[in-house]
Amino acid sequence: MPSPAAPMLQVALMPAGRRGSVARGTNLLQAARALGVELESICGGRQTCGKCQIVVHEGRDQTHALSSSAASLSPVTDSERAYAAKNPLPGRRLACACTVQADVLILVPPESQARKQIVAKAATERTISVLPAVRQVYVESIAPDMDDARGDWERLQVALAAQWGLTGLQLDVLALPTLQPALRQGKECVTVTLWQEQQVLRVQPGYTEGAYGLAVDVGSTTVVAHLCNLRTGALLSTQSAMNPQVKYGEDLMSRVSYSMLDKQGLARMHSAIIRTLNQLAADAAVQAGISLHDICDMVLVANPVMHHIALNIDPVELGGAPFAVALNAALDLKARDLGLKLNPCAQLHVLPNIAGHVGADNVAAQLAEAPHRSDDLLLLIDVGTNAEIVLGNRQQVLACSSPTGPAFEGAQIAHGQRAAPGAIERVRIDPVTLQPSYKVCGSDTWVLPGSGQLVPQDARATGICGSGIIEAVAELFLAGVISKDGRFNSALAGTQPRVHASGRQLEFVLADGADTSTGSNITVTQNDVRAIQLGKAALYAGVKLLMEHRGVTQVDRIVLAGAFGSYISPRHAMILGLIPDCDLEKVSAVGNAAGDGARIALLNRAARVEAAQIAQSVQHVQTAVAPRFQEEFIGAMALPHATDAFPHLAGMLPLEPAAGSVPAERATRRRRPAAA
Repeated sequence: MPSPAAPMLQVALMPAGRRGSVARGTNLLQAARALGVELESICGGRQTCGKCQIVVHEGRDQTHALSSSAASLSPVTDSERAYAAKNPLPGRRLACACTVQADVLILVPPESQARKQIVAKAATERTISVLPAVRQVYVESIAPDMDDARGDWERLQVALAAQWGLTGLQLDVLALPTLQPALRQGKECVTVTLWQEQQVLRVQPGYTEGAYGLAVDVGSTTVVAHLCNLRTGALLSTQSAMNPQVKYGEDLMSRVSYSMLDKQGLARMHSAIIRTLNQLAADAAVQAGISLHDICDMVLVANPVMHHIALNIDPVELGGAPFAVALNAALDLKARDLGLKLNPCAQLHVLPNIAGHVGADNVAAQLAEAPHRSDDLLLLIDVGTNAEIVLGNRQQVLACSSPTGPAFEGAQIAHGQRAAPGAIERVRIDPVTLQPSYKVCGSDTWVLPGSGQLVPQDARATGICGSGIIEAVAELFLAGVISKDGRFNSALAGTQPRVHASGRQLEFVLADGADTSTGSNITVTQNDVRAIQLGKAALYAGVKLLMEHRGVTQVDRIVLAGAFGSYISPRHAMILGLIPDCDLEKVSAVGNAAGDGARIALLNRAARVEAAQIAQSVQHVQTAVAPRFQEEFIGAMALPHATDAFPHLAGMLPLEPAAGSVPAERATRRRRPAAA
């Protein structure tokens, strides 16, 4: 038990993204719970169930600005040794058996998480013309004969040419040993699995069906895999997981830095993602009731840094100007060459990149949303730690990336966390009373702090995720708690109980300690508001640069892609100035467009050609060195903007009060329902 005078230490827990201070000597299981991260612990911390396993990050973490090592925790206990003797704990500790002795970064494995991460990357219903790169054909080959000196492969080639018009086929070297057993067992009748009408991947005796493919989107935070029937196009299973590389850095640049600073950095990150892909494939196969050997094709999309790491290419060149990618072109590889455990002859197609920070995932999103075939001027935004932005129609398509940072995913926010049960995802603030209400992930209950009502366990807050902080900042602006420049109204500190000083900055109490899982207040601070302003200004500046290149001042439609884009409120995003002015009816969320694009490319080989054409025809706009970026960035720091007009928000935005005054309009503004 820590002493009252024990020094305060920093503890960061991934992948939840929660960080806070605890006293030296605090039990790690208790520390995690105090920070809103629930670990499995059936035995209640008695060091017997072994469910609270954790991994300690070794080395310096740039994102959290702390150094961590095994020595950050107390030495291994006898109870841990006893448990490990029966249940090996390679590289792991039991959280209930150790105490915090120094700053530490902890990775909580999925099986130890009591509140699992929410990965919102389900496939969207789309009409896809099924013309896969991998298909099966039934062939009646020619029986061997004493007078026929040809080999079985040569006779099968003749049969394939005669019955299917297929010539010039190659046989995968690993399929060769299975050729004769299949022919003899099938009495010279076999089912042949083909790739692109060029190569034989598999020979099976008799008539059989069962060729499947995997469409994978490797994001910096999450990884999703869609298992599809290549004959029917049916989606059989969707599996998702947190990207295991988060323990090496939350954002892309921190992973590039890790690769640069640690000789084994690239190898560790590459191995981690391959293990995850293999696990997702295995889980998908089990759910669909098929064998991994039936998965004969795979399409992979990713941003350039993830693309390079997955291919075991050092991403160091992406860490600074001119941000050179190793290659832009699409790749056709053998899945086995990357260590992927599918059919031994399975193919892997990697969609092309566009530029240094506009990758194959963006190409896939364009394949799904088709701005190049749109009459409307379409703005497509995939918001993440690095926002990828597309503006165009059938006349011209432009693309760029903008460094928004991790604030939209809950990092750099005082009580921020990733989207998991307990994370505040919806916020409303009454403009008259400043009474907040909120809803957390995993619960339909709107909580009204201070109401005296009993808050259900599943509605108790643990922190704030990206969509929650967006709505919180926008609502604070609408209620006059913060001004157009993002500063708290200091006059409220003495008159409103929910606005008070914390050190040298003001903060707003969003959730009362009595209603939270941690027992502590969850607040929105001045620094939180500033972090959101910085992120949204970078995104908006990127959008403005594309609009200037196209010579337009308005867009017809806005599409928000990705898991984050699926959750944020278009109205609050526009009030914040995250997106430009547009008819709110024309702003929509499309979910995981990159994953859908990967699925389209998996099921239609013509779409792979279209993807290559997209990558070649898109005009990339380099925002990092654009002379006007800084000017646009500064203007976009204001809410919603310093000078740009937002006519579609007419009547919604507050009047700007005089400095240091309580907004007069609060007293006369019609009160909105708390959970509107």
